[in-house]
Amino acid sequence: MLTAEQFFAAHKANVETLFGLTHKAFEGVEKLVELNLQVAKTALSETEESAQALMSVKNAQDLLSLQTSLLQPSAEKAAAYSRHLQEIASSTGAEVSKAAEAQLAELQNNFSAVIDAAAKNAPAGSENAVAVVKAAIASANTAFESVQKASKQAVDVANANLQAATNTAIKASQTGSRAKRAA
Repeated sequence: MLTAEQFFAAHKANVETLFGLTHKAFEGVEKLVELNLQVAKTALSETEESAQALMSVKNAQDLLSLQTSLLQPSAEKAAAYSRHLQEIASSTGAEVSKAAEAQLAELQNNFSAVIDAAAKNAPAGSENAVAVVKAAIASANTAFESVQKASKQAVDVANANLQAATNTAIKASQTGSRAKRAA
């Protein structure tokens, strides 16, 4: 049975964990806002430069060259932006996941302690019931760990696929731009 001190200690730990997770989430949002502000500033500056370059175009060939020169960096910048977004989401998710795993481990330990305390105070002859409960808990923990590992692997594969797709898009963009320039 939980004492009042144990209950309040658990409540305090949960509140601290909640605020820790909230701070991690806000750090992720902060990074995202910084990234978007930087992108907006860069886009504004590049738009101004592009407008000035467009005003200096004298013929169709110059216009085609300008268009080609503007498209290449745009694709690369979009890919870089995508990578930055993925990095922010991945790092924030990893930090939140790490904190949640620590909280879950503590919860599992506390639950095991409660079961052990209940087993010590259980009436004679209830050893089999306690053993069944402990086995069920161990089985549930093992299943949860398996699902957690599979989820992490799926996230890693998705991240690797996103990175590969981004790199492929950049290479295709560069190849296309080189072919246009050569023509």
